[in-house]
Amino acid sequence: MVLTSSEQEVILDMCKKIAPRADDLGGEAFDRLFLSFPQTKIYFSHFDLTPGSDDIRAHGGKVMKALHNAAKHLDDLPRKLSSLNDLHAQKLRVDPGQFRLLSRCIQEVLDYHFPNDFTAKVQATWEKFLVEVSGVLTAQHS
Repeated sequence: MVLTSSEQEVILDMCKKIAPRADDLGGEAFDRLFLSFPQTKIYFSHFDLTPGSDDIRAHGGKVMKALHNAAKHLDDLPRKLSSLNDLHAQKLRVDPGQFRLLSRCIQEVLDYHFPNDFTAKVQATWEKFLVEVSGVLTAQHS
């Protein structure tokens, strides 16, 4: 699946809005993930899983910043995300389905915090982007 140039602009525009609040938005996405899908907590046993904890906010921020970085390198995602692919597939052994769940939570957070910006078109484009990123991060699982 390839994003068109206009879709790439949509992703980058949304990333610019997310960037100043990356830790908060990412943390909230993980809080939603753990609340809605408690089985996902097994990958984070070393974290303080209290909603809004520093651990959750920091990790959520890393994820949002990694998405922003990925958005700037859509033409070469496999190379750009290779270290994250290795980490999640080989070391952490994250079930590929977890990325789909987190993607859903990220979109819910963006829709909540950016209701005027996260239109149906933007949401569809973000879903396409997150599927692309998840595909790269789960490539070694196949």
